Amino acid sequence: MKGLLLKDFYMTWKYCKLYLLIAAFSIVMLLTEDGKDMFFIMYPCILCGLIPMTLLAYDERSRWVQYSAALPYTRGQIVSSKYLIGLMAQTAMALVIGLAQAVKTAMYGGFFQAGELLAAPLTALALTCALSSIIFPFVFKLGVEKGRIVFYVMTGVMCGGSVLAADLLSSPSGAQTMMSVFPVFVCCGGLIYALSWYLSIIFYKKREL
Repeated sequence: MKGLLLKDFYMTWKYCKLYLLIAAFSIVMLLTEDGKDMFFIMYPCILCGLIPMTLLAYDERSRWVQYSAALPYTRGQIVSSKYLIGLMAQTAMALVIGLAQAVKTAMYGGFFQAGELLAAPLTALALTCALSSIIFPFVFKLGVEKGRIVFYVMTGVMCGGSVLAADLLSSPSGAQTMMSVFPVFVCCGGLIYALSWYLSIIFYKKREL
């Protein structure tokens, strides 16, 4: 399992640098005085959530998925490595966003209240994990190319969700409401992510490679 995570980490560093550059640009825009758009909070997390699908696309293109059958790894471990990479990338980005908001608050003041400082990155993390939870089972069952259709549909849904989240977090009362229900939100999100993980393992085990 450690070897699979290292492989995916090296592939992320080699093939997903553009994602990281775009995410860094979004963070810089967030730090500007007028960078109040929820887009600059959501988009970096969405990019990080796409990393596992990109890695799987390279695996399929290079026919590594067939080669892996000769290695001492189970299909469940292969799926798990993608889920772990995605979760670690999205969590790290949410922490960076939270830090960026703290820096901006210190620089300009009045951008985020105390509750909003945590609410925005945690909401972004929860929404992008939900996006991954819905997409990945289809990707592991149908392959990356066919799974992209689900990705495009869910991206549209995610854009609508980010607009609603931005409206909710735009007021201190909305941010406090979000924080009050966030433990339940996180628990539900965790269960959905775990269910998605389990379904992806089942689908990938049954898939013809």
